[in-house]
Amino acid sequence: MIRLFKNATIVTVDAKRRVLFGEDLLIEGDHIVAVGGISPQQAASATEVIDCGGRVLFPGFINTHTHLFQNLLKGLGDDMALTDWLCTMTFPAASYLQPEDTYVAAMLGCMEGLRSGITTTVDYMYPHPVEGLSDGIAQAYAKLRVRGILGRGCMDAGEELGVCPEIMQTPAQVERDLVRLFDRYHNTENGRIRIWAAPAALWSTTGALLTRLWEIVNHYHAGFTVHVCETVSDREFTEKQHGCASTDCLQKLGILGPNVLMVHCVYLNELDIARSAEYDLKVSHNAVSNMYLSSGVAPIPAMLRAGVTVGLGVDGAASNNGQDMLELMKTTALLQKVHTCNPTVISAEKVLEMATIDGARALGMQDEIGSLEPGKKADIVLFDPQASPKAIPLHNPVSTLVYSSTMQNIQSVLVDGEFVLRDGAICAVADERAFLQRAQQTADALAARAGISNRGAGHVWQA
Repeated sequence: MIRLFKNATIVTVDAKRRVLFGEDLLIEGDHIVAVGGISPQQAASATEVIDCGGRVLFPGFINTHTHLFQNLLKGLGDDMALTDWLCTMTFPAASYLQPEDTYVAAMLGCMEGLRSGITTTVDYMYPHPVEGLSDGIAQAYAKLRVRGILGRGCMDAGEELGVCPEIMQTPAQVERDLVRLFDRYHNTENGRIRIWAAPAALWSTTGALLTRLWEIVNHYHAGFTVHVCETVSDREFTEKQHGCASTDCLQKLGILGPNVLMVHCVYLNELDIARSAEYDLKVSHNAVSNMYLSSGVAPIPAMLRAGVTVGLGVDGAASNNGQDMLELMKTTALLQKVHTCNPTVISAEKVLEMATIDGARALGMQDEIGSLEPGKKADIVLFDPQASPKAIPLHNPVSTLVYSSTMQNIQSVLVDGEFVLRDGAICAVADERAFLQRAQQTADALAARAGISNRGAGHVWQA
């Protein structure tokens, strides 16, 4: 299939950060062939022509961190500190997960993500009360034809700090399943699905398991992602477990390099930031989650000044209540502005870079995705400003996207050159309303099994 998108505003996020107006984009198969300046001969080769009529093309958005199973837990952990949120809701619910739950949750989360332009997602599947929970995530990725990294998570420590033993595993169990996932899913679906290691946190994983996971991912030329310094308690717990925290701990264990993605990093100090830049450690910034749990404000401007690559993560829906990249982009900008009392500290353009090319760098995929350039994968968002009054008038497409858009504006999304959302409909789901009803029933059943009463008539009004 050769598709020609005509008469579009094209926000390339290429090296020159070109924004083209009234131009064309040509894709063949799963790759972009040409962006602007398309010859009549090239245009004539198209098997499908899509007149964009002034609509905007953006690179697909890259979500560098979430926990898809938590899409079944939205609204159950409101108004709690992280330690209470983990011990009284998230860990207990996770202890009752079944494979059907993770599939439905991943479908629900990725469908919401697609509607906000997310084409690539890094999931972080850390609770394993039964075998096979990670497979549901991979199956949802394949069903929806999205690009997804499945981070096989784990915990083998931290029971005294509130980790439920039901969701912990031995190092031998973790290694066996991680290798199985690599052998079964890594680089499948035309390379769209990849496997990483994702230990839940430095404080909930022993040094022996962390170093073994590092050996395995390097054998498979894959990535390693871990929560680092999400809260003050996170640092304290890591020091108790390993004798040091943050990048000191990673350096002690020898886990350093460009395939390390640290998540949250709210309490990185100056040495941590300098070391991150030195070893090209990447960061996933999760502004909405950090605000929801009142974890603090990550020092993103300092990281950017130091040259650290920072991508955006929506985080799990239990600490965000959504998987909305549009909401996240706006929140990312506004949080830093109000925190620093500096309206220029971060721009809409920089936030878009974090959601696209910087997110691609965070995953080591900058040569494949993250910008609209010839030779790159055709992961594209088609944005219609006239689909919502919030986005009109459009004077600057990047400003409109970051500050003035809604999911209604995301008209269509392509991954690997194929529509996965077209004219507002999820292509792989015939009856979306029926699926949403199924998701509600699945969430209700999980909450009932876990004995979570903070729902329906059991929720107490918090004044």
